[in-house]
Amino acid sequence: MSHHQRKVGRPSDNIDAREKLIHHARELFVVMAYDKVSTRMIATKAGVNVAMIRYYFGSKEGLFETMLRETLSPIQKQLQALIADNSEKNFLDIMRTYYQEMIKVPQFPRLVAQVMHMPPSETQRKLLEKVFSDISKPMQGMMFNKLVESGILRKDADPKLCRVSYLSLMVFPFIAPPALLAVHGIELTEEFLNQLLEHNIKLMKHGFLDTQGGSHENQ
Repeated sequence: MSHHQRKVGRPSDNIDAREKLIHHARELFVVMAYDKVSTRMIATKAGVNVAMIRYYFGSKEGLFETMLRETLSPIQKQLQALIADNSEKNFLDIMRTYYQEMIKVPQFPRLVAQVMHMPPSETQRKLLEKVFSDISKPMQGMMFNKLVESGILRKDADPKLCRVSYLSLMVFPFIAPPALLAVHGIELTEEFLNQLLEHNIKLMKHGFLDTQGGSHENQ
């Protein structure tokens, strides 16, 4: 899970430098305002020359966008798997993949929430919307409709409301105020998120998934 574990065995110092820049940019952007994070600060944290940011990403904006894309890449791949095969397993694996990736960077969903509350003219908002559009545009509005057609969602389920419920189950534990979680004795550990995932799957199976369809398997 740590950056040091990920970089073991890398054959190229240049590739390693790029990964370090993305890693440390993410660490800074999730805890500091965008305007307060300088390219020099990121480079210093990463232990590389600041010129490498221009070389790999063109600018701070390019690095921010790349950081977003690479953080969300595993979820994008799972979305594409669902497009290719409308199965219950692929549908549930989106949430599974999301939890697996976000436990590595638990503050990232809160960053996304904060950015989306910014005025549309803000650089971060523009970049985030661009990334979201590229990742989810093929799925917008049609994913849950197709799931109904495939017999994965109940025929009497409202696809739009199902989408809201699904997203809520995915993002809430990460964007909830830490103080609120603490009041309820909740700590976002890998063990807890694994338990929450299985719990959410049961909720969906007893709520809007058509478990009687017989044409799809859970796992």
